[in-house]
Amino acid sequence: MSAHRLSRRRVLAGLAGSAAMGGVVPRIASAQAGAPVELAVDHRTIEVNGRPGHLLGILQPSGKQGLATEVGNAFRVHLVNRLDTPTTVHWHGLTPPADQDGVPELSQPPIPAGASHDYDFPLKHSGTYWMHSHVGYQEQLMYAPLIIADPADRGRDEQEIVMLLADFSFKPPEELAAALRESGGMAGMKMGSGNTAGMSGMSGMGNMQGMSHASGTAAGAEPDVNDIDYDAYLANDRALGDPDVIRVERGGRVRLRVINSASATAFHLDLGRLTGELIAVDGQPVRALRASRFPLSMAQRIDVRLQLPSGGGTYPILALREGARERAGVVLATADAAVSRIATLSAKPSPVLDLILERKLTGTEPLAPREADRIHDVRLAGDMTSYVWTINERIYSEHEPLMVKSGERVELVIRNLSMMSHPMHLHGHSFQVVAIGGKRFAGARRDTVLVPAMASVTVAFDADNPGRWAFHCHNLYHMEAGMMTEVKYQA
Repeated sequence: MSAHRLSRRRVLAGLAGSAAMGGVVPRIASAQAGAPVELAVDHRTIEVNGRPGHLLGILQPSGKQGLATEVGNAFRVHLVNRLDTPTTVHWHGLTPPADQDGVPELSQPPIPAGASHDYDFPLKHSGTYWMHSHVGYQEQLMYAPLIIADPADRGRDEQEIVMLLADFSFKPPEELAAALRESGGMAGMKMGSGNTAGMSGMSGMGNMQGMSHASGTAAGAEPDVNDIDYDAYLANDRALGDPDVIRVERGGRVRLRVINSASATAFHLDLGRLTGELIAVDGQPVRALRASRFPLSMAQRIDVRLQLPSGGGTYPILALREGARERAGVVLATADAAVSRIATLSAKPSPVLDLILERKLTGTEPLAPREADRIHDVRLAGDMTSYVWTINERIYSEHEPLMVKSGERVELVIRNLSMMSHPMHLHGHSFQVVAIGGKRFAGARRDTVLVPAMASVTVAFDADNPGRWAFHCHNLYHMEAGMMTEVKYQA
């Protein structure tokens, strides 16, 4: 097992002239304030259950994955494509100018093999973010942390730890997608009936009166979960049979930044014997909420503050696969604590994700109170037989943009008419959750919100970043099968 001996007193320092971040946040190198950082998209190999696993990396010259910098710095990156195919990188959760968002067709052309592209924009918000490709199925192979620190946290006596979750297959993602299409989502996949053909016309469902306002799901619904059974589920590039062991201090404080970069897998974060304070979601601060388990859909992030016991020991932090027994995780261990092997399967399947926690979240930096100037109805549907997923009855190649105008307050009423959950992500903006099942409340700000099967969620955002912006399901296979559109500003 790998081990990282870290002191909580080596806190995140100012990045101008600071030490490399690798000693504070495992496997993330830091950006120097004011200087361009070179990142290279290249091949990398990890070990997965005793076998070599081939992935793509977003690497610094040192070979370290990811990037950390500080809010207030310019985000100046020179990105080099060392692959033999085109690529882009999307800075998930950041709000760059539209032409630097990394989405082919909408914001920039793909970077050709052997070519490079420069990015330069201000960093407006601190938080836990990540970066990934937006070209075809590359996202399943290419993902990395992106941490934007707050200078106000420099003096905090706490240890920073990143936990990057992923799902891994030895098969190419294109092969997995072909199997879904050829079998209607059934061959080798854990699927129920899932056939929502004809449901796209069910716009008369309104606020879905049979829905539970607490959970956000339709009463009596039996949702489908997990399109794909992956070969492994990883935390910091390691399966639970050989986890990342991170050394911590007795009685120390930890800020745990958890990123779900999985392509098609949601998790429950289980703190085991510890209780944590949830302090941020998707990089946005929330009123602290104490618990020992937190849901985490695809592309979502959470920041959890932990107070470790004064005695020595080990503290497994586990990610439980939604609706299944598989799990991943890291182990926090005090000096010289013996680390025992952890079973990769739990005793029973974890539950399906719902919106009970979402309903309890309150952002500490909410949108200013204001009536919506424009409301868009967004209907999500799918046909498992042909494996086609739609927004407003259209696949992406046939989409009609959701039009907005600069300065407007916009609401998206997202109605999921299918029997699978969809984590919906809007590029270039953060939004506030303002209703679940038609019941309004002042929720958290996010960039990715889970919309469970047969549920509705309403989000609001200010149209303050002109351009053409992707809006899509962050289940990679749903997005590639059509569940994507764009938010487009009027001239």
